[in-house]
Amino acid sequence: MTGVPLAPPRRLVDVTVDGEAVRLPEGSTILDACPGTPTLCYGDTLTPKNACRICVVEVKGARTLVPACSRRVEPGMEIMTDTERVRHSRRLVLELLGSSTDLSTTPGAAEWSEEYGARPERFGPPGDASTDRDARHPGAHESPDGASAATVAQPAKVDNDLYVRDYEKCILCYKCVDACGEQWQNTFAIGVAGRGFDARISTEHAAPLPDSACVYCGNCIEVCPTGALSFKSEYDMRAEGTWDESRQDQTTTICTYCGVGCNLTLHVQDNEIVKVSSPHDNPVTHGNLCVKGRFGFQHVQNRTRG
Repeated sequence: MTGVPLAPPRRLVDVTVDGEAVRLPEGSTILDACPGTPTLCYGDTLTPKNACRICVVEVKGARTLVPACSRRVEPGMEIMTDTERVRHSRRLVLELLGSSTDLSTTPGAAEWSEEYGARPERFGPPGDASTDRDARHPGAHESPDGASAATVAQPAKVDNDLYVRDYEKCILCYKCVDACGEQWQNTFAIGVAGRGFDARISTEHAAPLPDSACVYCGNCIEVCPTGALSFKSEYDMRAEGTWDESRQDQTTTICTYCGVGCNLTLHVQDNEIVKVSSPHDNPVTHGNLCVKGRFGFQHVQNRTRG
């Protein structure tokens, strides 16, 4: 039997959220006090990066809006989540993201845009989508002409049979870089290239994934909030128009490839495993898997194996 370590007891902190009293353990974040707050870059298994700025709230006495995902609660803190200042900030963030990236597969994006009245189209029609941003010379930048909205649109990178990198959906939250790097996998196969609006996630020297240091653990897919990184099976099914999460069942089981005992959650549609995730609250894996656990399902349903 695997023992689950228990954390020491913590003192409770009293705060108010939109006038309502809330009591939380010391060390909790504002996001813990406001669980319905929209966020993209927050990951429950990663250190907050404060990149998307959608979760900002107003705190009485603070000069600026604060990110709910990283700011810890303090005794007597008065938090306001729905002021005009907060709504204006979230609306502007959603408009900037929506005008430059494809948020069509981002859970919650459409509902948030409607709630906050975001109109990305006011920046103009999307600009040219034909350029591979990795092919640009480092430091090269073309100023927009103002007639259209600058975008990160580019062809999806399909260079292996396991997963696809569709960077026109990337919001640069850095969660994939952290999961691939020092926070979990320590492979460092991907990083940030370029600066400013030309910044992008890339392999070293923009090499194809099979020629990079990637070990295909897929932990970057697990944390991607927008669908920029996805299983090849999901990418193909979306292209065919057959991907339907409402028809998918999820079953959590134990991986049998080795003796670690990682939990696998199988996503099944039409009696076929379409992708594999792992529970983030598992004390062994924290949502992370190796290549066999993440992609071994293709062997399970290989009709031609002996």
